[in-house]
Amino acid sequence: MKRGMILGCSIAGGVLVILIILVVWAVGAYNNLVTLNEEVTQTWGQVENQYQRRFDLIPNLVSTVKGYADFERGVLTDVTEARAKVSQFNITPEVLNDPQAFQRFQQTQGELSGALSRLLVTVENYPQLKANENFLQLQQQLEGTENRINVARNRFNEVVQRYNTSIKRFPNTIFAGLFNFTEKQYFKSVSGAENAPKVEF
Repeated sequence: MKRGMILGCSIAGGVLVILIILVVWAVGAYNNLVTLNEEVTQTWGQVENQYQRRFDLIPNLVSTVKGYADFERGVLTDVTEARAKVSQFNITPEVLNDPQAFQRFQQTQGELSGALSRLLVTVENYPQLKANENFLQLQQQLEGTENRINVARNRFNEVVQRYNTSIKRFPNTIFAGLFNFTEKQYFKSVSGAENAPKVEF
């Protein structure tokens, strides 16, 4: 009788220990997914900040360039229209979980980048504008912002890769499915980004 009770207690104790280990492990796995998800959100915020910085610089740049009466109006129109498209895009936290919305975000930002590149290429034919102190400062700020955008996007992609890898690994994939941790999108090269803009005069 005593032997049966001791055996029963040992089995119950063993089961309890295993359950405690599983619960601790499950809590750790869940908390890790939460941490990675928050890291993705934080790095996304940095990407947004840099894009906003560029967005805020454009009116001053366009204003400075407009002062040169013979400057190509079409190039300025392209920049203004691309900026307007960016302003109409409503950025919500769901953009990270919606591949189509993320692609639209990237496309509108890519169009603005292309329009700005064409503007800066066109400026090369206007020596007086290139020598304008205000324009030079804006150009430097814009170039610095483009570099920061690139760094922020690369960092974002690294964090997303860690997160996506984690939610796809077994057994994390079980928790990811249970608690709605979904795959995040990467920034990709915009089609044609490898080609320099062609401006003909």
